[in-house]
Amino acid sequence: MVKSDEFLAGDLPDVKVGIGRAPESKFVETSVRVMDNPNISIYTDPEKLARDLADGKIDAAVRGDMSSAVLLPHVKKALGVDDLQRIVLMEYRGRLFLMAPVGIDEGWTVEDKVEMAEKGAALAKKLGFSTQRIAVMSGGRSDDIGRNDAVDKTIADSMEVVKRLMKAGYDAYEAQILIEDAVEEADIIIAPEGISGNLLFRAMHFIGNMRALGAPVLNSDKVFVDTSRVKTDFSDSLVLAMKLAGLRQ
Repeated sequence: MVKSDEFLAGDLPDVKVGIGRAPESKFVETSVRVMDNPNISIYTDPEKLARDLADGKIDAAVRGDMSSAVLLPHVKKALGVDDLQRIVLMEYRGRLFLMAPVGIDEGWTVEDKVEMAEKGAALAKKLGFSTQRIAVMSGGRSDDIGRNDAVDKTIADSMEVVKRLMKAGYDAYEAQILIEDAVEEADIIIAPEGISGNLLFRAMHFIGNMRALGAPVLNSDKVFVDTSRVKTDFSDSLVLAMKLAGLRQ
């Protein structure tokens, strides 16, 4: 278990980070000013932020409150990927856990979910998680099989994902639809697909006030941390980006 206050404390590595700022925004500048770190730069040009990350002029990038529709296409192009696999780092009762997929177009196949679970476990280990227990969710309980074809498919997919992960040596289990148990028991939560993952994230973060530090991209060797544009304090996201960049030095 990693406690959020311990993760956010301590010295930061000597790395350069860029963060995006939307027009008329004040929260990014306030966050950077409070951190008082000369290695953090604010960007207003989304293309330049993505290009500087790809070219190595900065060691990590944080979306900040730039529009995802504006910034992410530049990030994909600069990093040479067709899509972005993101996993969000969240806090529940003082402990951190990872959850994916959180993009609506992500995690729609068994292969995608297995890949994200494996990469999520590797990330958890790098971040200092002593265990990497993976909860694979579905759209119902196991005794709901037969009620609905779509639900049946999510249950079957969950079983297959767990089977493959366990065969590969991971500590994985079928969490069914019980998110309330998964946040207590697991280090990595794999949602049935991107829509439900995005809904889980939004419900927990925006309605339940559960802290979200940011969503690092899994399918690139560059450090890019996606964030919600409605955050009012980006210091935790900047710490996450800097620590991830430090791990790659």
